[in-house]
Amino acid sequence: MANKLDEWLDQGLQDWDISRDTPYFGFEIPDAPGKYFYVWLDAPIGYMASFKNLCDRTDLDFDHYWKTDSSTELYHFIGKDITNFHCLFWPAMLEGSDYRKPTNVFVHGFLTVNGNKMSKSRGTFIMARTYLNHLNPEYLRYYYAAKLGAGVDDIDLNLEDFQARVNSDLVGKVVNIASRCAGFISKRFDGTLSADIHRPELLKQFSEASDGIASLYEAREFGRAIREIMALADLANQYIDENKPWVLIKEADREQEVQDVCSMGLNLFRILIIYLKPVLPAMAASAEDFLNVSALSWQDAQSSLSSHGINRFKPLMTRIETPAIEAILEESTSTLETEEENMTEAEAASPLTADPISDEISFDDFVKLDLRIAKIVKAEHVEGADKLLQLTLDLGGETRNVFAGIKAAYNPEDLEGRLTVMVANLAPRKMRFGLSEGMVLAAGPGGSDLFILGPDEGAEPGMRVK
Repeated sequence: MANKLDEWLDQGLQDWDISRDTPYFGFEIPDAPGKYFYVWLDAPIGYMASFKNLCDRTDLDFDHYWKTDSSTELYHFIGKDITNFHCLFWPAMLEGSDYRKPTNVFVHGFLTVNGNKMSKSRGTFIMARTYLNHLNPEYLRYYYAAKLGAGVDDIDLNLEDFQARVNSDLVGKVVNIASRCAGFISKRFDGTLSADIHRPELLKQFSEASDGIASLYEAREFGRAIREIMALADLANQYIDENKPWVLIKEADREQEVQDVCSMGLNLFRILIIYLKPVLPAMAASAEDFLNVSALSWQDAQSSLSSHGINRFKPLMTRIETPAIEAILEESTSTLETEEENMTEAEAASPLTADPISDEISFDDFVKLDLRIAKIVKAEHVEGADKLLQLTLDLGGETRNVFAGIKAAYNPEDLEGRLTVMVANLAPRKMRFGLSEGMVLAAGPGGSDLFILGPDEGAEPGMRVK
């Protein structure tokens, strides 16, 4: 991410536009009708103001947390598309205002749905409210945690995998441990756990995993932490399968062994809940009620429950059924259709809705641009650049080197030999990767939705576009 920010600095410091034209959301700039503050300019200021309000109501010292000599820690968790603001402009604003800067900024990639980026037009846009109408939010918390790492890679909400993983891991492994053991304890032993630990070495193995899992959480390696926890869940289920309390209960004089095995299973379950509590706080609260214990802390993984009374078991989490997934998709589609019905046909189809026409310019301004036909004679990837392709352009006797942010939309080999339109009299710009001597023209919102302009048949390199 630091290298990415260098791209902006390599271009030389420039003014940063803090306004957006209507239609826009957020706060309108005073005495500037139709102009709005860029939303990320005001959002973190709002966060600070909310905290200031809390301090005023609770006698906390705002400066203790926010002034430059603060000893507290402050972290930002952001998406990769707003890195420039949070890592360049916002720290500069804080520096100039004598406020402390973030301790660190953690950058995540984008979320895709079933392999496609979030898009209403493609039916891959699911609102949080729509999801909550049908499913427990903890399912989604677990799935995201299971896929998240410390890098900036995108993660995919594959709904089929989502359903299978939640049902397998949370219901089939973790909750299953409690449900397999609790009935025997409640019905045969008056809800009281054994006084002895049946397999001390296995309990010790679970407890000793604490530091490693905590370190993974701290390093934001959430996916690895979840894998470690699920490996322990597998061991717990294996322990129960090997000891078969449902078989032992049928044999005379082995009831104490049943109590020992089931009590051991519930102690292993308790430690798993401690490790999952940062991701699943609601399920942890239900488990605490079932186990008849106060709020569990991380250090509690080093202790166990003996001769302890538990409450009757109630399902802590149920399986995700396919109709719930189908209902989410159907409701998302109907929401989109309703929105489209409320728009005119022209509004629904026009790119102008998202990107209005800019302010008028004079003809004299326009003719300053020298637009030329150019042939792409070579296109190649730029090592270390996420968005750029390096193009060699033939202007009919003269070649230019141009870096274009079209990597997500085109493979280099598909561009070579094509004609396009470039701004030929743009001042060269020194970048970290070399000198860019112009700009090719493209339409579209960006990313993979970009379309470079091409002339009609008969145009030749070097021709002026006018």
